[in-house]
Amino acid sequence: MVSRLVLGCGTVGLRIVEQLTDRDGELLVIDDDEDVVTTLREEGVRARAGDPTDPSLLESLEEPAVVCIAGDRTDHNRAALEFVSERFEDAVLVVYGGGNVTEADRRVMASIADHVVDPGDEVAAELLERTVSESSERALALRRQLATIDGRLAVVMHDNPDPDAIASAVALCDLAADVGVDADPCYYGEISHQENRAMVNLLEFDLRNLEPEDSLEGYAGFALVDHSRPGVNDGLPEDLSVDVVVDHHPPRGPVPATFCDLREDAGATSTVLTEYLDRAGVGFDWRTATALLYGIRIDTNDFTREVSSSDFRAAATLSPHVDEGVLQQVESPTVEGETFDTIARAIKNRTREGSVVVASAGRIADRDALPQAADQLLTMDDVDTTLVFGFVDEMVYVSARSRASDVDLGETLRDAYDQIGSAGGHADMAGAQLEIGILGEVNDAGQADSIKSVVEEVITDRFFEAIRTRPGVAVGAYDLTSEWLFVPTEREERKSA
Repeated sequence: MVSRLVLGCGTVGLRIVEQLTDRDGELLVIDDDEDVVTTLREEGVRARAGDPTDPSLLESLEEPAVVCIAGDRTDHNRAALEFVSERFEDAVLVVYGGGNVTEADRRVMASIADHVVDPGDEVAAELLERTVSESSERALALRRQLATIDGRLAVVMHDNPDPDAIASAVALCDLAADVGVDADPCYYGEISHQENRAMVNLLEFDLRNLEPEDSLEGYAGFALVDHSRPGVNDGLPEDLSVDVVVDHHPPRGPVPATFCDLREDAGATSTVLTEYLDRAGVGFDWRTATALLYGIRIDTNDFTREVSSSDFRAAATLSPHVDEGVLQQVESPTVEGETFDTIARAIKNRTREGSVVVASAGRIADRDALPQAADQLLTMDDVDTTLVFGFVDEMVYVSARSRASDVDLGETLRDAYDQIGSAGGHADMAGAQLEIGILGEVNDAGQADSIKSVVEEVITDRFFEAIRTRPGVAVGAYDLTSEWLFVPTEREERKSA
């Protein structure tokens, strides 16, 4: 099977083929110069003599991933491009303008091809990068997968999405639209953090807030961004067939998706989506670009946490398209008094063992105040790891932060709490959700406070124990599976079954 087809092997084509011979993937060159074909064959390149403008030469070929039209003559390249676009509808088409390209030629080529390259010293390198790089191969594979969806696509973020998840979902919807697929950025839960709400409102994103009872029958396809497994940190069925997954978190199990890109070396999923938009040549809407840059900055803590070279490249790519004024407004929203109250309670109720601090914020109205409280506690002298939790109805929400090199918070929280809820995240930032059974059923205030105190002690002891016994499984001071204290979530019941 031909994965890359070169039609016309002029000056530019020869420079491309020289570099392609050292790369994986089948290559076929078709050129009308017998001497060129003979030379290529002697060098071990599969080559065929023929007129690159003759459509009959392509009749026996399977569709390649990429077609590169790289003859010297502009009229021949334009003619080849026109029939190739009809013969190979799903291939990425890259065309060299040729030595005599006019503005009219350029307009026609740009309306057909995915990429049009002008003459210049860097033309071969640019053409090669667009057709054979690993990132371009991934972009092509994603584009093809999106194009197979016959109907509307649901791009689902994780529960209570953060800026990285929101921006990634919007960007994937842009990619879907480019291949003619209508898509909705969807989420379960709520967007309560003031900065996240400001981002959605100022950028005027139209997100769909799904409820657990909502039917999904209107969607022909599903994509997950910033998480990788249906039914884990989202409201989807666990056995859902997923078309696309793009994430930068390490998975805690098999990822059931037709197309899957788990980029653990990237600091944010927004970094990965920026690369896809760039490689696809879709162009950056200022709203999407602003959201993506903000998502990268939040997940990397302004490029100081788990940052990679790809994050800096993505930021540089996005920068010309970002509305800095709107970005400043997103970063400086009005902070509600309840957020300050939550931080104050966490500071007051903190428990410390060495460099580790755990704090209960009690009953909270805004769960997104917890990470802000955890960040605040991390500024204390000689503290390198913090965990803050709070109660909302029958749920306990947990947020943790660390700058210790020997602590992996994602694994620590999984060890401590995965048996009774869901937990995960990165080495330096993680979270968990625990469902409390009896607490939400108690009407007596005194009894409820007593039970809450026990739960607080359990959560605190279990985290300290997990820290002390890493990398083993923690054993807390209480039986956390006791029926009177914790009620298994529906997800856990399904796992047990």
